[in-house]
Amino acid sequence: MDPVDPGLPEPDGGRGEALPTPASPEPVTATAQPAPRRIPVLAISIALVAILAGSALFMSGYTLGRQTAAEPGTAPSDEAAFRPFWDTYHTINDRYAGGEVDRSALVQGAIKGMIDSLGDPYSEYLSSDQYRQSLQGISGQFEGIGATIATRAADGTEGCAPLGATCRLVVTKPLAGSPAERAGLLAGDIVLSVDGASLDGLTVDAARDRIRGPKGSVVTLSVQRGTAAPRSFAITRDVVQTKEVDSKDLAGGTVGYVSIAGFSDAAADEVVTALQAHIAAGRTKLILDLRGNPGGFVTAARKIASQFIASGVVFWEQDADGNQVATDALSGGVATDPGIHVVVLIDGGSASASEIVAGALQDSGRATLVGQKSYGKGTVQQWQELSGEGGAFKLTVARWLTPAKRWIHQAGLTPDVVVTVPKPAAAGSDPILDKALEVLGGSGAAVGDALRPAA
Repeated sequence: MDPVDPGLPEPDGGRGEALPTPASPEPVTATAQPAPRRIPVLAISIALVAILAGSALFMSGYTLGRQTAAEPGTAPSDEAAFRPFWDTYHTINDRYAGGEVDRSALVQGAIKGMIDSLGDPYSEYLSSDQYRQSLQGISGQFEGIGATIATRAADGTEGCAPLGATCRLVVTKPLAGSPAERAGLLAGDIVLSVDGASLDGLTVDAARDRIRGPKGSVVTLSVQRGTAAPRSFAITRDVVQTKEVDSKDLAGGTVGYVSIAGFSDAAADEVVTALQAHIAAGRTKLILDLRGNPGGFVTAARKIASQFIASGVVFWEQDADGNQVATDALSGGVATDPGIHVVVLIDGGSASASEIVAGALQDSGRATLVGQKSYGKGTVQQWQELSGEGGAFKLTVARWLTPAKRWIHQAGLTPDVVVTVPKPAAAGSDPILDKALEVLGGSGAAVGDALRPAA
C-alpha cells in the first residue's frame, strides 16, 4: 500500500488580507488673513487618532498575513476546521509562561490526540522507542521480560477485552532463561499494575507495550498469586528471542504437528521448512496450531496459507471507499495435495493474521477448524514513520474479509468442531489437540500449551 501522508492541513498561506486604512481628514488650506485661523485642538486630536488607528489596523493585518504566510496552504474548505488548531499552537508558542515549550513534544501530542480521537484500539501513535520495540516484537525478537501473556475472563475463557475487574492480564508462561523466569514469575500469576499504573481499560497489546522496554531498564509488576496478598516483582529487561515455530510428530509418527506463535517473515520460512520435513517423511496428516497467536505481518499469513491452497483467493481487502481487492495464493505450496489432510487449531487468542490463515483454509475447504471461537480482528493496520524523532503511527487502513467475503471483526471464526475445555483443565491435558487427532483418525499424547504473546 502507498504510505499515508501524515501532514496536517494548514490555513491558506500568504493571503492574509490587510484591513483597509480609514481615509485621512481633508487638508486645511490657509487664507491671506491678518491673523492665521487656529484649528481646534480637538479636531487635530481626532485626526491623529484616525490616522494612528488606521496604521494600527494595517499593521495588525500585516502581522496576521505574515503569520499565516508561515503556514503552508490548504483547501479553503479545511481552513476553518484547522484554524482553532493553529490558533492554539501559535498561542502556546508565543505566550506560554510555564517554561520552555518543546515544539517537537507539542506536535507529537497533537498527532497522538488525533489518532486517539478515532476510538480505534488498533490505531495508535508510538514514540521512536515504542515503535522500535513494536517492530522487534513482530520480527520475533524484542526487549522485555520474556513472559507469554493472555487476557482471561472471570469464567476462565481467554481473549477478553478490555482489561478490568472481570478481565485480567495473566502470565501463561515465563520463557526459559528469561528475566521473568529468573525473577520468579509463574504461570497463572495475575498482573495488577505496571510501575504503579493500573491496566484497567487497556487491550492486551497496550498492556504488553507497558511491560516491554529497553534492555537494562527495570519494570515493576504488582502480581496476584492465588489468594495471597499482591507482591511486587522488579524485573530488569533484556533482549528476548521468541520461538515462533515448533514442529514435531504425533500419533506414532503418523501426524505432523506445527505450532506458530507469531507471523514474522522468518516464521513463515520456518513453517515451510517444517512442512517440507513432514511431507518428506511421508506424513499425510497435518495439524497447524494457531492457538494464542495474536498475528503479525499479512505477507507471512499469505505465504503460510499458500502452502495449503494451490490457487484462488486467500483474503480480500476493503479500503475506506469500499473498494475490494483480492490477494491470491502464491504458487508452489508444499502441502496443496488434496490427499494431505489438514486440521487447524484456534481459540480466543487466535487473532488477525491467524484468522486470515484459518479463514482461508476453512472457506476453501482445505482444512477442518477445531477448538474455540477465534478473537475476531478483521482490520489491517499500516505503519507510517514520521520524520526526525517523531516516531510513527499505526492506522487502520482496510478491512480484511475471508475468501467468501465474511468480515469476522468482533465476531471471530467459529470452528467446524467446537471443543469445550473444562476449567480448570487437568495438568498436562489438551482436549483440543486430542479432538484434532480424533478428527484425523490418529491418537497420541497431547503437546504442551501453545505459545502466546510475549512481554
